[in-house]
Amino acid sequence: MEKLKVGIVGGAGYTGGELIRLLINHPEATISFIHSKSNSGNPVSHVHGDLAGETELKFTGDLDDNIDVLFLCVGHGEAKKFLEESKIAEHISIIDLSQDFRLKNSSSAGNRQFVYGLPELNKEKISGAKNIANPGCFATSIQLGLLPLAKQGLLNDIYTTGITGSTGAGQSFSSSSHFSWRANNIQAYKTLNHQHVKEITESLAQLQPGLNGEKLNFVPWRGDFTRGIFISSQLTCNLEQNELNELYESYYKNHPFVHISKEPIFLKQVVNNNKCIIQLEKAGNKLVVHSIIDNLLKGASGQAVQNMNIMFGIDETAGLRLKANAF
Repeated sequence: MEKLKVGIVGGAGYTGGELIRLLINHPEATISFIHSKSNSGNPVSHVHGDLAGETELKFTGDLDDNIDVLFLCVGHGEAKKFLEESKIAEHISIIDLSQDFRLKNSSSAGNRQFVYGLPELNKEKISGAKNIANPGCFATSIQLGLLPLAKQGLLNDIYTTGITGSTGAGQSFSSSSHFSWRANNIQAYKTLNHQHVKEITESLAQLQPGLNGEKLNFVPWRGDFTRGIFISSQLTCNLEQNELNELYESYYKNHPFVHISKEPIFLKQVVNNNKCIIQLEKAGNKLVVHSIIDNLLKGASGQAVQNMNIMFGIDETAGLRLKANAF
């Protein structure tokens, strides 16, 4: 089989860099171009220093139609604008990593219809899709912790806290991403008003109709580390611990990147890989679901590659067999 030809728009940011790192080692894909107006002509390794000696690719300001799939790694609002201003050939599939096409009322661009790309929820739809809206990082981790309960109609009022690393804020400078601000510091932000809440509840409602944003009470935190997300979701549940473990193991048995742990989990287990690890804790009728991911991989670029694999009938784990950074 001929390798998939891939184009990347917005290759200079964090998600673009992670995507390049994955695709230059992908057994079934090859990068045709990496678009960046501000870095056109510069070697990719000059921006992404970790790729020194790994690739001779250079950024370009031009687009090439001789590709199979185009990844959009641009900022929120920029993907929609890019598609309005650029003529992309109809044969090219698009995987968008922004939030522009995730919700049902904004899931189209011209004649293109986008499928919400959470494989553990929509794998069948993804396999037949032409265009994918890649989920958000917080949304991915929270949903993966709750999907088995939603399938059984067991979700009630959910109280969720989640802490994320500084790379979740993107590469552009801001006061809250500066080292001197992040070090030895945490902060709650967008309390009960995070943009991912609509995305989360809309997707969970596919399994538990009637669920809405009023049921999810989400407090996100900025953490003093670089990458990763740790979520803890609390709700009322009358199932016993062993029943819950069986429920989760059954739901995820055919999903290679989600694992259920009976031991306490910690963030370093998922940093630098595409896994989500879930732990369930029970006290009386109170259930806490812990779920962890790498925000740049399962929460962004790794999941985008996973979606590409599914779309094109490639082994779902191709290019994503990565080991965590344990130390």
